[in-house]
Amino acid sequence: MSYAVAIVGRPNVGKSTLFNRLVGKRLALVDDTPGVTRDRRRHEAKLYDLYFDVIDTAGLETADKASLAGRMTAGTEKALEEADLVFFVIDSKAGITPDDRTFADVARRSGKPVILVANKAEARGAEGGMLEGWELGLGEPVPISAEHGLGLPDLRDAVIAALGEKRAFGEDEEEAEDDLLDQAPLIGEDIADPDAEEIPPYDPTKPMRIAVIGRPNAGKSTLINALIGEERLLTGPEAGITRDSISVEWEYAGRRLKLFDTAGMRRKAKVQEKLEVLSVQDGLRAIRFAEVVIIVFDATIPFEKQDLQLADLIVREGRAPVIAFNKWDLIDNPQETLADLREKTERLLPQVRGIQAVPVSAETGRGLDKLMQAVMSTHETWNMRISTGRLNRWLEGILAHHPPPAIAGRRLKIKYITQAKTRPPGFVLSVTRSDAFPQSYLRYLINGLRETFGIRGVPVRMVLRETDNPFAGRAKKRS
Repeated sequence: MSYAVAIVGRPNVGKSTLFNRLVGKRLALVDDTPGVTRDRRRHEAKLYDLYFDVIDTAGLETADKASLAGRMTAGTEKALEEADLVFFVIDSKAGITPDDRTFADVARRSGKPVILVANKAEARGAEGGMLEGWELGLGEPVPISAEHGLGLPDLRDAVIAALGEKRAFGEDEEEAEDDLLDQAPLIGEDIADPDAEEIPPYDPTKPMRIAVIGRPNAGKSTLINALIGEERLLTGPEAGITRDSISVEWEYAGRRLKLFDTAGMRRKAKVQEKLEVLSVQDGLRAIRFAEVVIIVFDATIPFEKQDLQLADLIVREGRAPVIAFNKWDLIDNPQETLADLREKTERLLPQVRGIQAVPVSAETGRGLDKLMQAVMSTHETWNMRISTGRLNRWLEGILAHHPPPAIAGRRLKIKYITQAKTRPPGFVLSVTRSDAFPQSYLRYLINGLRETFGIRGVPVRMVLRETDNPFAGRAKKRS
């Protein structure tokens, strides 16, 4: 049985740096600004031969419960409830502060074993601050440097001493199951046999990764909380609360899902501060690792320029997009507004014709089932595979009805079509004179594919391939 370790302490003592060191990746945003981390993040970690889950938390602060700092502290207290062991982190350079003493009592009252971690021990004069840690009554401080990886063997020994060898090393976990979510393919799968007429059926039980993106204050975190049915992510009236891309595992209709909450993305010209740049980059990374991306529009002010740019980004990345018109409970004329929004969707997003757009209210829970049905059907379309035989029978009908135009008096020839990729669907068109092939006819073929085979709401890729001419470059022989 695995166990969880919560990293707690006041702001800016290096909790996220230690989290990144234990998971072996730069997952959590790190900056000199206090209070960078706001939501708790959980991930698998390794400390030499110890394997466990580690929880990064917001800095503990004394503040009103209704304030942002108070809500962040409440999230940290929930992490203490989930944890089996606590790393209480102090700053060796700064020494013990009154807040450290207050929060040490919080950690002690949790009833969980606590290890006092004296971070930044590599700094000059840090020994005095580390020795002050004895005053907290949490046992011997373990001096480490999370940034440079120093002192980790002592931290490992402290974990074993706190939990006991049997618990620390786990019981019968030599052949642990692989995480199916991490093994799922990221980008288009190569189709082993394009000419196969039998297409393997879509697997509706396969794990899926879903990213939720949108402008600041569109309701992304509230939407995820409503979907999973608990206050997992920090929310509030303030814009830009979310900074890290936080993943939440969830099960819907018997299917394992991993939801990624992302920071609100403003127009590039407005993103100036380093911390916001890091947040946006983290959000873009979540998009690239997702399969389906839910784009949250504020239904009261939809189709801002940034909304359209985000939708275009998803299409260019080849992800499967779904639009959620959030805050539907604030709309006065829902039927009329919905008709108008769907007309604008078709007109303003022609590059992903047929994209599914669902009105939802994260506050009231309205429309969430329809949103998930749209996500599931879009994911199935994104994985669609069409046999070469069906494609070429369709192509014959297209060429008979509307053949490609003649360029400079010579008609273009299309020899065959095949599907080479899924996730998103990608096709190869064998043609003559690919350099002269008009984009308008290519769009005509893509739209025909969408209509005939129901490839709606996902990007479609089509690549032209020119077959070699065996007589090219040969001079005509005279008899």
